[in-house]
Amino acid sequence: MMSAYFRRQVAWRTEWRSIRNRFMFRNSCSQSCPLGGIVKRIIDVVVACFALVPFLPLFGLVAAMIFFFEGKPVLYRHPRIGYGRRPFLCLKFRTMVIDGDEILSRHLQSSPSAAQEWTETRKLKNDPRVTPVGSVLRKLSLDELPQLMNVLRGEMSIVGPRPIVADEITMYGADAHYYFMTRPGLTGAWQVGGRNDERYEDRVALDRAYVENWSLWKDVIIIFKTMPVVLNSKGSY
Repeated sequence: MMSAYFRRQVAWRTEWRSIRNRFMFRNSCSQSCPLGGIVKRIIDVVVACFALVPFLPLFGLVAAMIFFFEGKPVLYRHPRIGYGRRPFLCLKFRTMVIDGDEILSRHLQSSPSAAQEWTETRKLKNDPRVTPVGSVLRKLSLDELPQLMNVLRGEMSIVGPRPIVADEITMYGADAHYYFMTRPGLTGAWQVGGRNDERYEDRVALDRAYVENWSLWKDVIIIFKTMPVVLNSKGSY
């Protein structure tokens, strides 16, 4: 009989192949260079490299906590859509139980209010899938630290719209065009503007305004605003 972990791996690989095949053919339609060009990319690489060095001990501590209290796997790779509709695997420390998809499905079927919240925001304030260790990591945004590797690989930027899954594209409507003009960010206007406390349409508006009014100076401001927001755990769950 298949273990829950093995079933999840099979489902994950099937989902990844489906998303990759669905979006890969559209890459040629994208602009030749992401928002900010080579200057933004150089800054991304420099910041990510400098951030990884002091964070390495923290990486080890978080990985050990997950492994000791929750077991394997420590990292979670989730299919997201990035610049130019290109799919990529977004890295996170695992904060949910192994059979999270099944638990979510049962929870949404049994709770109409949760189903409505999920439909409107793709988030749950009281998510039954989140582990005790995962709850702490999410509050402090430590689960997102592995995305520094996505930045180094050119799939993400330090600042930009937060990466979305394929099902969220329709929620952006016509403004999805702006999302696809830039690499998704480790932090961004939505992160410092309220995060999960914001309505989804507000998130879309913030992402569009970021792209339309982008400047390096605004990226710097967002980076400096991120730390107080993280420490206050504002809008994180």
